[in-house]
Amino acid sequence: MTSDPAKPLVVRTEALDPQAAQWLAERATLVECPFSDTDRLRQLLPNAHALLVRTYTRVDAHLLDLAPNLRVVARAGVGLENIDIPACTARNVRVVSTPDANSSAVAELVFAVLLDAVRPRLFLDAPVPPDRWASLRAELIGQRQLEDLTLGVLGLGRVGSRVARIGSAFGMRVLFHDLRDIPEHERRGAKSVAFDRLLSQSDVLTVHVDGRPDNRLLLGANQFPALKPDAIFINASRGMIVDHAALANFLRNHPAASAILDVHEPEPITADNPLLGLPNAHLMPHIGAATAKAHANMSWVVRDLWRVLQHEEPHHPAN
Repeated sequence: MTSDPAKPLVVRTEALDPQAAQWLAERATLVECPFSDTDRLRQLLPNAHALLVRTYTRVDAHLLDLAPNLRVVARAGVGLENIDIPACTARNVRVVSTPDANSSAVAELVFAVLLDAVRPRLFLDAPVPPDRWASLRAELIGQRQLEDLTLGVLGLGRVGSRVARIGSAFGMRVLFHDLRDIPEHERRGAKSVAFDRLLSQSDVLTVHVDGRPDNRLLLGANQFPALKPDAIFINASRGMIVDHAALANFLRNHPAASAILDVHEPEPITADNPLLGLPNAHLMPHIGAATAKAHANMSWVVRDLWRVLQHEEPHHPAN
């Protein structure tokens, strides 16, 4: 691809919605280079003015040293753990993201898997004899309803507040714990409780905290034993929050409990993950934001990328 010297060079290392890509390509020279193609990336970075990434491109001091003309790193998504923001700031590189792009999609996934957990079901594709019909109806009886359960939300941010609102709409008792003092009108019907009470009283514990270093292994050997023996644990936030060995030990000791994880550390899941093979551990391939609308929302980070290149203030700066 021949670059237009009159246009800034933007290097894209991960997937982008086609409409957003076309919009940006009309304004800049947009070059696709997978983050795994390190040789080509090394060739492109010295002339790059912007870098467009998602989840798996690691933007660290080493990469930044290869890109002396870089002015902005755009993260098409929410989490910024893969971007060394202090290193970017030290080099006068702006970082932008889409903090609310996938909140509804993740909240929907939480309740999709939660309803799966409490309501057994079977789709029929053939006629069923009367005796089997009766036995199926007896076998597929859910032992719990959402309106009888306490929903614990760890982190009442953009996603957590949506989860709390949906839980309240189902008639659930909703508790939450957050580091911030959240005003009553922003609690979505949830009651603030201490961390240990959240653990002990939740029938369903769903995690929605950010990736700050202090949250690493936030839930481990001292926390999982505090859960109810039949608790449903859901993590759709960050893989690094959970001590997987401690969770596996809890699940082995409490077969009535279950865990549903959409995020992991590392990703992809490796063969030594202690949750693999446990019948009450259910692992998903990081699909919380996997809706067409959420992907499109995240991709429009290109607008803030372009604002920075035009010497304008972005709408969602991270530094």
